[in-house]
Amino acid sequence: MGETATILAFAVDLFSGMGPVAARRMFGGAGLYADGLMFGLIDDEVIYLKVDETLKADLAAAGSRSWIYTERKGPKAGIPQETSYWSLPESALDDPEEACAWGLRSLSAARALKAAGPVRRRRPKAGAPRP
Repeated sequence: MGETATILAFAVDLFSGMGPVAARRMFGGAGLYADGLMFGLIDDEVIYLKVDETLKADLAAAGSRSWIYTERKGPKAGIPQETSYWSLPESALDDPEEACAWGLRSLSAARALKAAGPVRRRRPKAGAPRP
């Protein structure tokens, strides 16, 4: 389901203390961007943040939950998969300073992941059996 203009404006305003933040619609949700990097997403009117292992543990301790994605096609169709996005803690929804603190940590994780480069998967050799 597409996200409403209200939740997009709310998220941009909530994270405005981080500097310029933009929300861009994508697929059924929206991405949250700062400094040209996607640091969060909105799906079903829930704000999720990009995480590394440390941020993931801290958000879990704060009561957050993972964004679960279920592919519609292919070999993993119908199988729920945990992603690298975790919900913004409820307490941060009413506290822009707290939201920005989490958002800046998420942006830092997004920067580090970008600097590490893309995960490259090896193509199987022609005629080799597929896993």
